Amino acid sequence: MRLSGRCYAVTGLGYSPPWCVNAGFIVGDESTLVVDTGGNTLAAQSIHGYAVAARPGNRLQAIDTEKHFDHIGGNGFFRERGIDVWGHPGIARTQAEFEAEIEEFNQAIPNPVRRERAEASAFFFQTSLVNPNRRIDRDTAFELGDCTVEILLTPGHTPTNLSVWDPADRVLFTGDCLIREYLPNLDAGTPADWRVWLESIDRLEALRPSIIVTGHGPITRGGEVQSVMDSVRNVLRDSIARGSSPTASAPA
Repeated sequence: MRLSGRCYAVTGLGYSPPWCVNAGFIVGDESTLVVDTGGNTLAAQSIHGYAVAARPGNRLQAIDTEKHFDHIGGNGFFRERGIDVWGHPGIARTQAEFEAEIEEFNQAIPNPVRRERAEASAFFFQTSLVNPNRRIDRDTAFELGDCTVEILLTPGHTPTNLSVWDPADRVLFTGDCLIREYLPNLDAGTPADWRVWLESIDRLEALRPSIIVTGHGPITRGGEVQSVMDSVRNVLRDSIARGSSPTASAPA
């Protein structure tokens, strides 16, 4: 989906129903920056294909907006092609964690025959765990040729969260710092983390973006921008006051 002169979103990538995940890319006249690599190799193939088609011949690089597998699962596909993947130093997932993720998905399969076949592994066909090979530990500017995009540290959902800002087109890619239609996932943190998260949202709000690609959910435009920010804020404030996430005590 083309959002502006150089910004694109790849939406609705599968992960675990009913949750889908978004990715995207920004195209300069020399380099294309891919924002998140999807949850598996199949998603990465789609993202890569769209990015190459938008500007054939550009040098590609990718960035992970956080450490969760739905955002980094396609890293291996990009690294196999010699494409650098940037990310926070805290993105250092282990093979044991990756295998546990697959097993959790498998155990969630309702049909026992399919569960016995371990069909969750089909989702991760030819997918291997690959952490970023290039580190970002501070706000960083990326030159794409005719444009400069900004990588902003926006921790809270996890300490590893980054956002990508194209100031010329006023398009913001937030990863899971902001999501739309779904409840934000607070279970990875504590009230102290959620207070930091509120500060990150304040920082993004000050940019006054016209379009936001959230980590999950529909693209956000115009007047919807403030309501999405306020929605996540309200969940965070309520959770801080309560001392627990909105899903912490929910029945299985």
